Amino acid sequence: MKSEITLQFLSAPTDINYGGKVHGGMVMKWIDQAAFACASQWSQSYCVTVYVGGIRFYDPIHIGNIVKTHAYIIYTGKTSMHIAVDVFSKGVREEEFTKNTHCIVVFVSVDQSGNPVDVLPWVPKNEKEERLRNYAIKLMELRKSVEDEMKPYLESTIES
Repeated sequence: MKSEITLQFLSAPTDINYGGKVHGGMVMKWIDQAAFACASQWSQSYCVTVYVGGIRFYDPIHIGNIVKTHAYIIYTGKTSMHIAVDVFSKGVREEEFTKNTHCIVVFVSVDQSGNPVDVLPWVPKNEKEERLRNYAIKLMELRKSVEDEMKPYLESTIES
């Protein structure tokens, strides 16, 4: 099974914000689409997003740029897949892509009733993939501490 996927396309006039750059929400949509394609390709089932984190926008994407989203598995649990997504862009006359953003998306494989189903384990094949797996594990630990910190605020309501 393939553990990665790359999608390429042109940014369109409908993708831009009032500042003339591609809207961050549009980039987030592309990230989710690439990550979903990667997760469903690996699991061979429907998948749902359970976490998106660490999105950091380094460079803007301009209208008419060629955009490349590269999604790749960096860790699997029993039913979950942790997918790193890198977004790159370049002008049509440029040779090199510039990295615009990176983030992690976690998907869970589900059956037709929405119940989690097991996924095949992803096993690192080289030192780079081993580092990525360790990166995913470290991020899981960090997310747990953030969740613990946020817990009191998730249960509160807004008072008028």
